[in-house]
Amino acid sequence: MKVVPVLGVLVLSWMAGCTQQAAEESNSGFADTLFVNAAVYTMDVNRSWATAVAVRDKEIVYVGFDEDAEGLKGPQTRVIDLGGKMLMPSFQDVHIHPLMAGAQELTVNLNGLGSIKAYVAAIKRYAEANPDAEWILGGGWSMDVFGPGARASKKLIDAVVSDRPVYLVSADGHTGWANSEALKIAGIDADTQDPESGIVDRDSETGEITGSLQEGAMELLTQHIPPASPEFDQQSLKYAVDKLNRWGITAVTDAWVLRPQLEAYRSLDERDELSLRVVASLWWERTLGLEQIDTFKNLRDEFTSGNVNAGTVKIMQDGVMENYTAAMSEPYYVDGDPKGIPMVEPEHLKEVVTALDADGFQVHFHAIGDAAITQSLDAVEAAITSNGNAHRRHHISHLQAIHPSDLPRFRELDVIANFQPLWAYSDPYITDLTLPYIGEERANWMYTIRSVIDAGGMVAFGSDWSVSTANPFPQIETAVTRTDAEGNDAPFMPHETIDLATALAAFTINSAYVNGIEDITGSVAVDKLADLIVLDRNLFSIPAKEISETEVVLTLFGGKPVHGDFQSVQTAR
Repeated sequence: MKVVPVLGVLVLSWMAGCTQQAAEESNSGFADTLFVNAAVYTMDVNRSWATAVAVRDKEIVYVGFDEDAEGLKGPQTRVIDLGGKMLMPSFQDVHIHPLMAGAQELTVNLNGLGSIKAYVAAIKRYAEANPDAEWILGGGWSMDVFGPGARASKKLIDAVVSDRPVYLVSADGHTGWANSEALKIAGIDADTQDPESGIVDRDSETGEITGSLQEGAMELLTQHIPPASPEFDQQSLKYAVDKLNRWGITAVTDAWVLRPQLEAYRSLDERDELSLRVVASLWWERTLGLEQIDTFKNLRDEFTSGNVNAGTVKIMQDGVMENYTAAMSEPYYVDGDPKGIPMVEPEHLKEVVTALDADGFQVHFHAIGDAAITQSLDAVEAAITSNGNAHRRHHISHLQAIHPSDLPRFRELDVIANFQPLWAYSDPYITDLTLPYIGEERANWMYTIRSVIDAGGMVAFGSDWSVSTANPFPQIETAVTRTDAEGNDAPFMPHETIDLATALAAFTINSAYVNGIEDITGSVAVDKLADLIVLDRNLFSIPAKEISETEVVLTLFGGKPVHGDFQSVQTAR
């Protein structure tokens, strides 16, 4: 064996260091990566196009055309010929539940199964495969499978799992489905009173509890479920982050977080595994009052760092139309003439939002029915009257039925309309569970995306994953066509379609504004972070019905590939 003297080792190490330093110095002022021959949709105010983008470290240092980018090529520059592929800013989803979505994938996942028989079979398989699970949890079942009111029966689960508690949340998160053992543990029986914010479903003839729990009634049971371990939360989140990156998403607003979720985000961020910029919406507990704001301040101070901003508070102001809990100004056409459930008393809501606004919090509302939307706007108006307009970027999500008189108020009150565009077509939730119970006039108020824009309001998009897919492309297609991604249905309210450029803005620069990071992301511009995606096709060169087929081939997060790689998008030269 050849022995190298110590002095020789030192000399070799010094020479290697010099070589590295020389290489770095030779590339100083040049780009680390240069994309050329691209269709760059910049998303700037003019919606400009370019052909070249240069990245150094985490930032964009050049946007322009190939012939003017030559001076950025250094000896170490990676030059990527995209062969005309489309490059654009990465997507941002401003209403999503990553940990919940990840947890469903790792437990009983009923998403997309579509029948009671399939649901029961999936529950049985999971129970048999996990004999040591103390509770069997999961969700993703569709309310329309159970018909109007979504009264899922405990007996269906009892037939396959009777010795352990089972609890499954509907895909939209507004109804729980439990077996008899879970109801027994929670002490829910025929004598249980409905909470103010929910309904314990009962057989109309016998009064027996059926096994489905609407809205706030879910909390009667969920408080008895053992909390997930930190390891499970982190595993769920990591699954979600990887999937979102594959869909070209690098920033989100998580619509419901408590301390365990914040700890999961921080753990991944500290391990450099959180390739998302996260706005964490702290959950407003409607059974508590203003005293919880001090807790929110402490959480904001403790967890706002790195890629996480805990400066938003989520207020759920109503339920959903399918179980008649979305707050409406006029009754549903069902027995009892219900008008839904305002989750926070409207005058108290004004007090809450005014206090949160004064303390620097952004408010993220859930409001589906027209009454809940009005109440949310009224609360923001009260805050502005008291505090002045500090431009907190308050936003209202879902917006299923906006009263026409409220359309101009989004602009007037500086409130962003946070739509879930995939819901704006004639699926069974609309045709079977909604339209028959609200009538023709109110049907014309549904998902009025174009009308908000025409009234001067800003629109941003979120998916509400796992309620529906977080993949932006089917959502964009529906926003543009008002049909499902398969194109099988007649357009639903086609006068509310928007153009492609507007839809892309809602998922990029407008969502970046909601997230408070439009100065560093959301468009392809010099000095912004290189949060970029490369697509397998140019969205502006294909029929609208093909948008949903688009795939992301490369996602960059601060210049670093987090899906795909540079080599895979390189066109042979």
